[in-house]
Amino acid sequence: MRQSTLTPRSDSGDRLDGSDGAALRATDGEALAAARYRAERIRLWNAYVRKPASAGYYRRLAEIYRYLVPAGSRVLDLGCGTGDLLAALEPSLGVGVDFAPELLKRAAQNHPQLRFVQGDVGKLSLNTQFDYVILSDLINDLWDVQTAIERVASVCTPATRVIINTYSRMWELPLRMAARMGLANPTLSQNWLTLADLDNMLALSGFEVVRQWQEVLFPLALPLLAPFCNRYLVKLWPVRHLALTNFIVARLGPEAAMRMRGPEPVVSVIVPARNEAGNIENIVQRVPEMGAGTEIVFVEGHSRDDTYAAIEAAIARHPERRMRLLRQSGAGKGDAVRLGFAEAEGGVLMILDADLTVAPEDLPRFYRALRSGRGEFINGVRFVYPMEKQAMRFLNFLGNKFFSLAFSWLLGQNVKDTLCGTKVLSRADYATIAANRSYFGDFDPFGDFDLIFGAAKLDLRIVDMPVRYHERTYGQTNIQRWRHGMLLLRMFGFALRRLKFV
Repeated sequence: MRQSTLTPRSDSGDRLDGSDGAALRATDGEALAAARYRAERIRLWNAYVRKPASAGYYRRLAEIYRYLVPAGSRVLDLGCGTGDLLAALEPSLGVGVDFAPELLKRAAQNHPQLRFVQGDVGKLSLNTQFDYVILSDLINDLWDVQTAIERVASVCTPATRVIINTYSRMWELPLRMAARMGLANPTLSQNWLTLADLDNMLALSGFEVVRQWQEVLFPLALPLLAPFCNRYLVKLWPVRHLALTNFIVARLGPEAAMRMRGPEPVVSVIVPARNEAGNIENIVQRVPEMGAGTEIVFVEGHSRDDTYAAIEAAIARHPERRMRLLRQSGAGKGDAVRLGFAEAEGGVLMILDADLTVAPEDLPRFYRALRSGRGEFINGVRFVYPMEKQAMRFLNFLGNKFFSLAFSWLLGQNVKDTLCGTKVLSRADYATIAANRSYFGDFDPFGDFDLIFGAAKLDLRIVDMPVRYHERTYGQTNIQRWRHGMLLLRMFGFALRRLKFV
């Protein structure tokens, strides 16, 4: 593990680091004001003692962050205070940065398994990269928010998630009153930034917002009332606009991802095939070569026709193509996809339905969207272009539209078509989804929602890719609209508890 380093600084409480001593002596008004601003806050936070009345608020923050950050991640907590939030996340590498030496002494005593560094986040100088960077209730207290965000980029990879929570301006007066009543600690002047302000600063600093939402409607730890308000009521419009804190999850923008990307990967196209013998030759001929080469992985699923033999014959006829054939031991498309992903060798994983209702010629567009960094989970959408007349029955169409709206609200990202079979993601992201699959369990026979829910849980950037949806030319659909529709409703209710009301 590389050692993390930070610009050296004084522990005096009047100086933030070696450069701030010069700033205090400088005649420049802006530098002098900034130095005084920071010094005042060091004195304030050195004397910080958490009020009992705020225990409910911090407990709820810890619950939210534990949902967002998987245990065992590499986590940097900026403005870490006493380190309690960082410790609650159980990181494999946990580094906390704060400019108040007394807080850090307490943090080191209480959490010796973590590393704490004294310094100003606006002068962040670490040589370690992290999976998650946390700025919890810090933005509102910074002199120069944009500079701090720009410095955060130096510890990020394209896979890093930056999580920010900051007070809503609607709570400015209530928090001031709570401080006067002794229920909250007094504060100095604050940055009451809107979500639009933060979106703009993140964009100027090279970041892209993945999603944003509101949390904590009732910050006091009252049984029954606090859980009802903070788990359920705060998720609903228009009540959510009364919440105490705004949350943002961001990532480095596509330009940064392009600069950091490695060599072109091999692409594995997983083709679940059940009763699709008449489509196999078309698949082999039409799937294009992408990246450093394309691997076609057929997963045959107990067909009643001669699909398995048709795949064997196609592999023999086309030795120039890189192909494999697996026989599914379980049942359902979801099981077939998981088997194909587990056996695939490519760094990019694609799903192509064997019915060819989505043209294989569209796959390079999915690949470009992923490799450009514009998305991390590329989801096919059949509802943009007109469909061929028999491509989708009317009731299936209505059901898909309903579920697309419902799941977009549920996931916090737009997903226009949840059941299009064509989906693309990196092997690394799939490995993370699979490692965290126990959070949802094995509930999805289709395979679509297992991936979508996993991607949303990890705050991957989901991008819709419009495709034309064609009629089948061979065989019949394996979808049973009523039974599978009821199953979708049950999955929605399950995911509602696991993704929204956490």
